[in-house]
Amino acid sequence: MSDTGEIIKTLGDFGRFQWRLLVLVTLATPSLAFHMFSQLFMVLEEPHHCNTSWFNAIGLNLTEEERLNLTLPKKPDGTFEECLMYTPVDWDLDAILQYGLNSTEKCRRGWVYPSNQEPSLLTQFDLVCDWEDLNDISQSIYMLGLLAGALVSGLLSDRFGRRPSLLLSMLIEGVFGVATAFAPNFHLYIAFRFLVGASVSGVVISSLALATEWVGIVYRPHTVIFSHAAFSVGQMILAGLAYAFRDWRTLQLAGSAPVFALFFYLWILPESARWLVTKGKTEEAKKLLQKASSVNKRAIPLKLLDELKPEKTVSAGIWELFRNPHMGKVTFVLSAVWFVSSLAYYGLSLNVGGFGFDIYLTQAIFGAVEIPGRLSCIFLVQWLGRKKCQSSALLLGGACCLLIAVIPKDLPILVTVFATTGKFIMSGSLSISYVYSAELFPTIVRLEWGGARRQPDWQA
Repeated sequence: MSDTGEIIKTLGDFGRFQWRLLVLVTLATPSLAFHMFSQLFMVLEEPHHCNTSWFNAIGLNLTEEERLNLTLPKKPDGTFEECLMYTPVDWDLDAILQYGLNSTEKCRRGWVYPSNQEPSLLTQFDLVCDWEDLNDISQSIYMLGLLAGALVSGLLSDRFGRRPSLLLSMLIEGVFGVATAFAPNFHLYIAFRFLVGASVSGVVISSLALATEWVGIVYRPHTVIFSHAAFSVGQMILAGLAYAFRDWRTLQLAGSAPVFALFFYLWILPESARWLVTKGKTEEAKKLLQKASSVNKRAIPLKLLDELKPEKTVSAGIWELFRNPHMGKVTFVLSAVWFVSSLAYYGLSLNVGGFGFDIYLTQAIFGAVEIPGRLSCIFLVQWLGRKKCQSSALLLGGACCLLIAVIPKDLPILVTVFATTGKFIMSGSLSISYVYSAELFPTIVRLEWGGARRQPDWQA
């Protein structure tokens, strides 16, 4: 009896068919970087102060500067308070000029922003002062969407197939990504962002599963890392889009709508032959394998196809990670590595505007340095091994992050250099984490609601 892996090795571990599939997968990846980091450019800090229009009828003959001097308190550095105003009174102008206003309160009627600025998420929904934390909360809810999507899409991908799960996730990404641009209030914006986050996880999980299951074991790191390099390209594209479109709604549309250009996936995206075999759909799997062999110009012996049978299955789930002591140890260690890698990587990425350098240029550099940082892993993991590469990346990346904390803020270029170096290293660490996990964890171990599964590798 033959298995899918043996047939894929016969038709070519990484032939023209796999290259085409990898291109399709990477085309869907740059938009994921947009959704991950685009909000950073929609909430850039804007000068603002309380709306003191109550004073307009009193000080008709005063200049704007004179009105602000009479209605807004000042900070010790001489600038106007952004979140406080003098309490409105029923006095005439002469009384106000003679006695002045002393009592202060929080802004009553919103805020005033520079009239020459394009609408941003911050100015549209007044994400300032007491509402400033909503920006961080919305980003956290997006991350919560990533978690929810990872749980749900894994189930959908295993039960209904990699292809339907990927197409559905891309549809949700496009629909709610565009809908976000038309959100009339911030609460609906957050809800749409949650759904977009869930769809992003679906695209990542389904696309990587589809791509890696069509290549030989040796080429799985290449597939994962090339997909990650496309994510880095998406970060560079985001920098250009954010610089060109300062209106947040236009920027959201520019980054979300292009996913609909991939509608042709409906006709050319193949299903995973491995998944079809595990589900007992061997005839469909044979047709796809024959098509792949034709594209690769490598013949598959009929005997191998005839011997292709559904693989032995067994019920399994996430608990399998802890039944076996070795896998329990691996799970604990890799969970810690994932936590540290993600914390450092996203800590740098989400603070792109906090290093004192131009945010658009910094974002472009961040994306650019990730490409060699990720691609170099293909060679390093083969030369030094996964363990040494991951340990070295965590050590060096952590050192860069610690150095950033002690460098004076009046040296923004030096801070940006260390941040860029840290991003270069941690992007590689994150890619190695994906490869490491895929190689150490059996394919069958997924969170799901029941279902038959291939026999775990450590029980074989």
